[in-house]
Amino acid sequence: MATDFDQKASTWDDDPDRVERARVAADAIRQNVPLTPATRLLEYGAGTGLVAQHLAGDVGSITLADPSNGMREVMAAKIAGGALPSGARVWDLDLTQQPVPDDRFDLLVTVMTLHHILDLPPVLAGFARMLDHGGHLCVVDLEEEDGSFHDDDAFEGHHGLARSLLSDLAERAGLTPPSFQHIYDIDKDGTPYPMFLSVCRRS
Repeated sequence: MATDFDQKASTWDDDPDRVERARVAADAIRQNVPLTPATRLLEYGAGTGLVAQHLAGDVGSITLADPSNGMREVMAAKIAGGALPSGARVWDLDLTQQPVPDDRFDLLVTVMTLHHILDLPPVLAGFARMLDHGGHLCVVDLEEEDGSFHDDDAFEGHHGLARSLLSDLAERAGLTPPSFQHIYDIDKDGTPYPMFLSVCRRS
């Protein structure tokens, strides 16, 4: 999967709909989670860091994690160019295969990432370990769909995320029962695919 995103990274931000989705996701997070200049943010599956760009003025330290080398190169260029804060860190991190880092965060954000990951339990468990007590996890992703969103036969992820599945995984990881709200509809060839924001905390 990372190799596929490597090939798309350089033109990722050229899609205005993708940029708009990132803005909508950031606005929804801002409206649902208290942010301060002391908030330590980790964006997991950050892509080119679009969501973090929109949240940068509301939080403190920013860490951006993505397994795609191409995406990390774009994020590093944005940091060098000032589009992302100079102190932002870029990590190569895949929680399905790598140890959970020792760092702790107040806010962990993941946008349109989890439906690409088949083995979700270690990822949610890793999120819980990285959150400080009372820290928030914000998941933005597709509602469960019929498989038509990804028309690539090679796609091996989930067809959206069932709310019941995410709730079960979050609670098994030691997080509070998540809240859900619809925030956006992705239009693909005239078909709307709803996108939700889920918010829970480390108890």
